[in-house]
Amino acid sequence: MLIGYARVSMTGQNLEAQIEPLQAKGCDKIFQEKLTGFDRRRPQLEKMLSALHPNDMLIVTSLDRLARSTHDLFVINRKVEVAEATFRSLREPWADTTSSMGKF
Repeated sequence: MLIGYARVSMTGQNLEAQIEPLQAKGCDKIFQEKLTGFDRRRPQLEKMLSALHPNDMLIVTSLDRLARSTHDLFVINRKVEVAEATFRSLREPWADTTSSMGKF
């Protein structure tokens, strides 16, 4: 299953710019959040990570919508890996854990 995650930093911002590309890639479900990335408590992110199953793929439009630091990205990606799922960023094609470069 393809699972999308979309986040904007402020409630006045629009999620549509992320939702449309995720839908175009075929995401079956899209978790949406309107919270700053600096807030470590992102309920929809945690819900999405808990919902991952083996062979699912998490897709984001860009890395900055998912993580605010390399360490944060590593922690999130480790949770994806433990769930036996994969990860892909649309804006950063190297960030695709189904490829050898993405695994690196």
